[in-house]
Amino acid sequence: MADSNLDKLSARGQSVWIDYLSRDLLEQGELKRMMEEDAVVGVTSNPTIFQKAISSGDAYDEQLKEVLQRQDDPKEIFLELSSRDVDEATDLLAPVHEKNAQDGYVSWEVDPTLAYDRERTFDEAMRLFEWIEKPNLYVKIPATKPGLGAIEDCVAHGKNINVTLIFSLQRYKEVVEAYLRGLERLVASGGKPSEVHSVASFFVSRVDTEADKRLEKIGSRDALALRGKLAIANAKLAYEHYQQAFSGPRWEFLAGKGATPQRCLWASTSTKNPEYRDVLYVEELIGPHTVNTMPEETIRAFQDHGEVRGDTVLEGWDDAHDVFAKLEAVGVDYDDVVETLELEGVQKFADSFAELMDGVKAKRGELAAA
Repeated sequence: MADSNLDKLSARGQSVWIDYLSRDLLEQGELKRMMEEDAVVGVTSNPTIFQKAISSGDAYDEQLKEVLQRQDDPKEIFLELSSRDVDEATDLLAPVHEKNAQDGYVSWEVDPTLAYDRERTFDEAMRLFEWIEKPNLYVKIPATKPGLGAIEDCVAHGKNINVTLIFSLQRYKEVVEAYLRGLERLVASGGKPSEVHSVASFFVSRVDTEADKRLEKIGSRDALALRGKLAIANAKLAYEHYQQAFSGPRWEFLAGKGATPQRCLWASTSTKNPEYRDVLYVEELIGPHTVNTMPEETIRAFQDHGEVRGDTVLEGWDDAHDVFAKLEAVGVDYDDVVETLELEGVQKFADSFAELMDGVKAKRGELAAA
């Protein structure tokens, strides 16, 4: 499969990760197969993914019976169940990480109900790092205002962080700043920045979903012509800032100490609108030193008919700036779009976490009655 479409994507310097993790994915050998055949070199997960995995089927029942003998807190039960998957996945991906320290990661997310509490998010993240002491573990922290402080604190403690739920360019700039400050604190305390890695998970397709809804409500020809444009423009301008932030004297000092740039990770890259090409958000954001984390259907689609035309994320930056100007002209408030998406994103993860807790309780009841 060396000449597969995803291998061609990897050859451009973009790492292919998958955006889900489950017991079945591990035990049935599917993750191993995807590593061998689909160029997959990393895994992300979130409460919604685990909620679906644990609530469907019986893959977790045996372990759950064992855990219930000593634990009745639904959150702690979930952490024990998910930690086994994360632990096994980090072992499977360890050879990838040993070959290239930028890849081979598995992400485990902090409790999203803590997203607006800096101290508790930091404490929870550190607990997860103590739980699985592997160099290829990423802990995911949402990029809320309070989350920024927790991200900086974790980096200052030498921890690998996947910053999630980034929608706006301003918030992305703040995420990069938190990473840089964390590294500077780590250097000042005598730590080793060469051992710290981070990705900034910039959400893509949801931006078009929200913007398109507003453009269709406006309904003018100019407004409708902008549908499907904002998400890619938004991501390309984030990459423009990435190149600016990880250059110059401030960065060169940190790089001289062994620090590595915080890569852009394109998340939410499945196409929600059936009128758009199903690999749109992969094809248009190809570029060096990036990650694209995809659901299974997007991986299949790209392997089948995805096109690798070159470093597309580097193209059309002037056009991307123009999209923002045109959106403002037709009456779409970009700041409100991305603020809405952040609030909804955190709420969706919190809702999934609540469903997860209910699902664990239900499973607990089923097994107790059996």
